[in-house]
Amino acid sequence: MSKPKITVKNSGVVTLNFFKDFPDGDLFIAEARKNIPHDIKRIYFINNLANKKAVRGKHAHKKLTQVIFCINGSFHLGLDDGSKKQTVVLDDPGYGVILGPKLWHTMTGFSDDCVLLILAGDYYRKDDYLRNYDEFMRYVHKDRRHD
Repeated sequence: MSKPKITVKNSGVVTLNFFKDFPDGDLFIAEARKNIPHDIKRIYFINNLANKKAVRGKHAHKKLTQVIFCINGSFHLGLDDGSKKQTVVLDDPGYGVILGPKLWHTMTGFSDDCVLLILAGDYYRKDDYLRNYDEFMRYVHKDRRHD
């Protein structure tokens, strides 16, 4: 288990405060605007991912920033900023990956015991989603032409 190295844009790694309290378990702490780079307005988790063909994500956001954690088990996180792609394995609950705006992401390769936790910086907004990859690419490259 090691800290993932992120090479795509609009992402990064979050490290949680961690306390080992043997024999009473491990404590991980996430604090908004401290180790989480945004306010936390929505929290959700995903479990029951034993289907080996399961693929989650398959979208990007126009403005939303989230942090994704694997709080149990492991999975593969695919990241694509429109120019560069990478895949990292999340298998340590002490590290999360920032899913910033304009970052296509997919989750695959879930262990049977995998549980994902996501801390979102805003409430759900249907119009913030880019669910079609070609639309995502047009959106990202249109935006970069105006930089």
